[in-house]
This record gives sequence, structure tokens and C-alpha cells, in this order.
Amino acid sequence: MRQIIRACAIGYCVATLAGGADAADVNGAWASSPQACGEVFVSEGSKASFRLGSGLYGNGFIIDGRRIRGRTADCTISRKKETGALVHIIANCATDIMFSSVEFSLKIIDDNTVARIYPGMGDMETTYYRCAGGTGQ
Repeated sequence: MRQIIRACAIGYCVATLAGGADAADVNGAWASSPQACGEVFVSEGSKASFRLGSGLYGNGFIIDGRRIRGRTADCTISRKKETGALVHIIANCATDIMFSSVEFSLKIIDDNTVARIYPGMGDMETTYYRCAGGTGQ
């Protein structure tokens, strides 16, 4: 009996540390509209990156594990917490001119749609759509 309890406790800890089966999958390339995916991102092998001049067609970001990339910033997630349909993120970001800590939340709308929520900005949110294959192509 003691071995069963120990195995269950270890299984619970592993599932908790790994994020659990119901953890939100926010990995991928996200654009401000589904139609903009091919204009904002390009695939380089299995990785997505920003097209030159992508800012003319829309906004976006790429989440790959603990890394978040924007057109002008490269961030590393230092803390991530899920509360229901919200994913709260604190990231350390670097641009060409400075380092900063950024806090924001993603509201999961469905598997391929999230809304970025800005802390302290009331009802302000921006919707993003996951691009198929990273680029929509």
C-alpha cells in the first residue's frame, strides 16, 4: 500500500511540474489576424521567424518553450502561471537598446486564439491567432 501511495505522489508531482495534461499550449507563431500569417512569418525549417517588413501587415509574436520573440525584442519566460483560461507570464526581455521585465497575461479563447491582456489597462486586450505551421502557408 505504501508503494502505491508513493507512486501516486510521485506521479502527481511529475504531472504538476510538467504542467499537467490540461496545460495551455501557447507555443507557436501568433499573428494579429489569420490572413496576416503568411505576410508576418516565414518558415526556416521547422522554425518560424519574422519576414522582412512584416510590421506593414500586422503584429505578432513567437512562443517556443520558455522563449518569446517579437520583431524588436527577445524574451525569456521567468515565471508562468495558469489560472483557469488565463496564462500569466513574466518575461525578461532584451531589445537593441535595453533590458526590461514584462508582465502580461494571455486569455485562452480556443486552441488557436488568445487575447493578450495588459495589466492595469482595464478592458484593453489584443486578439492573436495561431498560424498553421508557424506561417499560415
